[in-house]
Amino acid sequence: MENFKLLEFLYQLNISPIFINVIGAFSFAFLISIISIPKIIRISFKKGLMDVPGERSSHINKVPTLGGVALFFGIVVSTSIFATELGANYAFFLSAITILFFVGLMDDLLVVAPDKKLYAQLISTTLIIFGSGIMVNSLFGLFGIHELNYWVGVFLTYFVFIVLINAYNLIDGIDGLASGIGIVISMAFIFIFYRIFDYSIGILAISIVAVLIGFLRYNLSDKMKIFMGDTGSMVIGFILTFMAIRFLYMASLPNYELHTAPVLLMFIFCIPVIDTLQVFIMRILQKKHPLHPDKNHLHHHILRMGYSHTQTSSILIIVNIIFITIGYILRNLEINKLFLIFLLLSFSFVAIIRYKISKNITS
Repeated sequence: MENFKLLEFLYQLNISPIFINVIGAFSFAFLISIISIPKIIRISFKKGLMDVPGERSSHINKVPTLGGVALFFGIVVSTSIFATELGANYAFFLSAITILFFVGLMDDLLVVAPDKKLYAQLISTTLIIFGSGIMVNSLFGLFGIHELNYWVGVFLTYFVFIVLINAYNLIDGIDGLASGIGIVISMAFIFIFYRIFDYSIGILAISIVAVLIGFLRYNLSDKMKIFMGDTGSMVIGFILTFMAIRFLYMASLPNYELHTAPVLLMFIFCIPVIDTLQVFIMRILQKKHPLHPDKNHLHHHILRMGYSHTQTSSILIIVNIIFITIGYILRNLEINKLFLIFLLLSFSFVAIIRYKISKNITS
């Protein structure tokens, strides 16, 4: 009854409840992020909870790594208030991200073995697949494949979650990159889910944008710098992937049918996907283990050209925006043709970077 009176009151003021939820979700998430992070930084300095620079580090000073704590709580509080349908429609979603939060937190504090993090990702993905029913069930004609066998769909969903979570984690190597890319991807999902009237997922995407903007303020700071750590990168990467799989499902429905949805997601996630693929390919060509860490990521290459962290992040964020724009403009092409365009653009981008590096070396 009280909810009805509130809706009636808002209607009389000519204010849409959707607008209230959007503003409220953004404000709560942003304020939690920007207010709590300075306190987390002070506690980290007092308790010595810092990332010590190593051989592969791109920073030279000790930096707090618990920014993910603020990101997690900002998202959870915001969506709990303004996207109540999220818990009702997607059972175990909160449980899934909570598991990743605690495993990521343990890794940031104590260092957790990679296989333990993988187990946590698999458990969280299992909760989403079998608890919420969110999974890949079609490739929409990509490679001539349409509807998938149930267990093939389950396996592919596990694969997509593990690849994208870790691809997002891999770009978290310089200031502003992971948060900037996360904002761009979430903005794309805000546009998508509000176009198809899935407001609860739209609010989730808005909350991610808000907490990342608040985090970015300190991640780019010289005096109050903080990293999101595995706590943040795993949670954000998981939620972004969850929204991607949800989009694939919605795109298969008759009312929202979009035949290029899987490839459109490649355009949306272009920087994490291209970075992971080119790193793995180069390691294999150099006869190294594909999972062996090195400094051959896209941001490392651009840094070698003499650009700063902020400039490098800006370049890659702009490239991601360009890819999304191209994908959206060409979304009605035949899916395999669009996939070939994605491959062509991706290889061209990597080739340009490598050409610039070789030119710098010879000069």
